[in-house]
Amino acid sequence: MTSPPLGRNFRLLWSAAVSSRLGDALRTPALALLAATVTRDPRIIAAVTVAGQLPPLLFGLLGGVYADRWDRRRTMALVDGVRATVVAALAVAVALDRVGVAVLLLAAFLLAALGTLFDSASFALLPALVPPDALPRANGRLQAGSAVAGGFLGAPAAGVLFAVAPALPFALDAVTFAAAALLVLALAPLPVAVPRASTRRLSVGSEIAEGVRWLRGHRTLWRVTVLAAASNLVISGIIAVQVLYALDVLRVPPAGYGLFAAAAIVGGVAGALGAGRLAARVGTLPALRAVLAAQTVALTGFALARDPVLGGLALAVFAAGTVVWNSLCASYGQRYVPAGLLGRVGAAQRMVGLLTAPVGAVLAGLAAAAYGTVPVVGAAALTFALVTVAAWRTLRTAPSVPSPSGAA
Repeated sequence: MTSPPLGRNFRLLWSAAVSSRLGDALRTPALALLAATVTRDPRIIAAVTVAGQLPPLLFGLLGGVYADRWDRRRTMALVDGVRATVVAALAVAVALDRVGVAVLLLAAFLLAALGTLFDSASFALLPALVPPDALPRANGRLQAGSAVAGGFLGAPAAGVLFAVAPALPFALDAVTFAAAALLVLALAPLPVAVPRASTRRLSVGSEIAEGVRWLRGHRTLWRVTVLAAASNLVISGIIAVQVLYALDVLRVPPAGYGLFAAAAIVGGVAGALGAGRLAARVGTLPALRAVLAAQTVALTGFALARDPVLGGLALAVFAAGTVVWNSLCASYGQRYVPAGLLGRVGAAQRMVGLLTAPVGAVLAGLAAAAYGTVPVVGAAALTFALVTVAAWRTLRTAPSVPSPSGAA
């Protein structure tokens, strides 16, 4: 069976997404390095990190509302244009040695807040650019491009560029945002999705509630969302103890940790490129169940491994499954959620996942401090196995068309 072509509009969106991800990968570590040059107070450095993490929790649902109210193509271009201006101003401030704690906090917070609107608009725009059957492949390619740009290009280059000139990674980030804005503007004009609520004037809160109710009323999509949140709980816990587990248990040499961590990126890219083929071969929901089963095996292998090579291979397989799961979850929602609700429903899904991630990291950190990393990784594998069992019991057949009432 021949896969439907993704087309020019998708190529432009892919280029914009990869450009933005490259800039993010340059800016994020550079911002941490910059904070360390401004102050050595760990509380302030941590506050800069938190300032970049709070906006998705505070404004994620609000971003979904405006992604449904406004033209998504123009919204994405405007947001990236504003972000380019903010980062360019930060680069100038760095070059002139005018950066203080307040500037760092404001920049981190503002960029993350703008990102919530961009993410909602981007998620809602994709189904208008590619055929429904091509959504898993399109999401996979977006994730693969972002992984390469962020993991293989941007992150390794950030420290080098900062050492050359502290303003340089921020200046390049501004260029990537500007390029992304221009690429999005080059998309062919698309029909504007009209939300169901457009016939009556609803408040922002009411529109948020409408999106949440739709998600909660669609049984299969809600189950996928809850399973994703449970998976995030485990994944964030693994990430929290990964470096200690690799160094102390797998005996990874400190000089080789970067190579070990790169295994997850390689696995993620491979998974992203294979997501579309897997969905086309067996269907989205069977693929989701199979992916969780494969991840359970991989995570069990990671928990039992005492060798850096075997541990790295298990981590790569687990990371591949995570990216496949994310690609297929996004594709399923984009296929079945009404166009006028895509921004809000997608934002609600992300919010549920965001709430569990810090919980998993905190629990893993506390448990590792008390009992060591080996029991934590073992408990993570057991928890993931329970998630897999739940998925095989609850993810069955899906509706062929979305239900107008939101129930399925």
